[in-house]
Amino acid sequence: MSTTQPTLKTGPAFPFDNSYARDLAGFYAPVLPTPVEAPALVKVNAALAELLGLDPADLATPEGVAVFAGLAVPEGAEPIALAYAGHQFGHFSPQLGDGRAILLGEVVGRDGLRRDIQLKGSGPTPFSRRGDGRAALGPVLREYIVSEAMAALGIPTTRALAAVTTGERVVRDRALPGGVLARVAASHIRIGTFQFFASRKAFDAVKQLADYTIARHYPDLAGAENPYLALLDGVIGRQAALVARWLCVGFIHGVMNTDNMSVSGETIDYGPCAFMDAYDPNTVFSSIDEMGRYAYGNQPDIAHWNLARFAECLIPIMGEDREAAIAAANAALGTFPARFYAAYHAGLAAKIGLPEAGEADVALAHDLLNVMIGSKADFTLTFRRLGALAEDEDAGEPVRDLFLDRAAFDAWAERWRARLAETGRSGADIRAGMDAVNPLFIPRNHLVEEVIAAAIERGDLGPFERLNTVLAHPYEEQPEFTAYAGLPPSMEGYRTFCGT
Repeated sequence: MSTTQPTLKTGPAFPFDNSYARDLAGFYAPVLPTPVEAPALVKVNAALAELLGLDPADLATPEGVAVFAGLAVPEGAEPIALAYAGHQFGHFSPQLGDGRAILLGEVVGRDGLRRDIQLKGSGPTPFSRRGDGRAALGPVLREYIVSEAMAALGIPTTRALAAVTTGERVVRDRALPGGVLARVAASHIRIGTFQFFASRKAFDAVKQLADYTIARHYPDLAGAENPYLALLDGVIGRQAALVARWLCVGFIHGVMNTDNMSVSGETIDYGPCAFMDAYDPNTVFSSIDEMGRYAYGNQPDIAHWNLARFAECLIPIMGEDREAAIAAANAALGTFPARFYAAYHAGLAAKIGLPEAGEADVALAHDLLNVMIGSKADFTLTFRRLGALAEDEDAGEPVRDLFLDRAAFDAWAERWRARLAETGRSGADIRAGMDAVNPLFIPRNHLVEEVIAAAIERGDLGPFERLNTVLAHPYEEQPEFTAYAGLPPSMEGYRTFCGT
């Protein structure tokens, strides 16, 4: 598949311990990255490197760049492309797999957690399906920015360890500079990984994968009476909490296919993702989501649907009594709405400064959302500026300015301030709590596009560096970066692309 590369004996030391390659033979295809012409470093994530027990300075050397570009394989790596299937926009594809990503191996970080290191855009694999296996620089920068922003927001996510340019062009709608992203994940096991084997009725393999997943991600479940039902329940809980967190920051994944849902509970595969500006549950940015299947407000229902597909994979290994297994799986799936809404409503209540998510407080939060829809109010700035109003009743103009219908907002705000008064907390305390959950800085679509344009059109990575600096501290004021927190320009008709 690829030209043979040398194994690095010097340069960056990766303490690989590759359990997936070792324990799951037949679940992947061995494949080497395809070398590129003239790689150059874009960025090494020093903080993440140190967490992984790696030396950031070593990673930034020519030898480190060679690894990230696929020119050399570090000692101890076992490069593989993972097999998986998936429902894409509701239609099942029995064979997908890593078509442009290669898992180098796993490391156990200084925190004791095992993580994958994967190259994305590193050349074709047996799963490329006539694709070139490459990534354009724009999508590489987008995933770096957005995944690191999500981490700073406190949302479970894959991370970006490094990005490089390749010195080559990739052809999409036009010729674009190429790039490779080194991505770090708790693992790359997806619902679609289970579907690959379940669809082939390879239930011994499904069981083997489930056992591995439990050992790696849910070790406390190993002694459960029915560990596979417990695994289903655990994944349901993590996904319910994850999607609730997405909604609370206005994040839209864009392509919630079953092959893009990680069983570890991390956000994975930042393709046509974006953050919402004006609040509207029907917001869609993905260029390929023509019917709005993965719109902002549909994400909880889609997660529930995807989890049902996961349950279908596990039912054959949940016990000899199939009907009992189906009933147990349905009972577990039936808990998703309550678990999601518990997390989402708690998040909404905190966003408006209320410590509990009682029925009346949740209704109050939803009333604000309804006013925001009618006024096309900015999602992020509305909640952030409410904090100032919670502290000082004379500080209402900045948030009122976001609403076309000021009277509707004023009527809501009067009810809200009366409810805040009932809590007996000081305005300063309320604002501090709100500012801790309502970010000021997010990866606004226009900012991300400016970064990509500067890199592609002028070779200027300064905007990329500055935006990452700002987004590393999303809840802090950062007066020197006020421009990054302003209202965005009109982005009507804006669309994002998956990069393939």
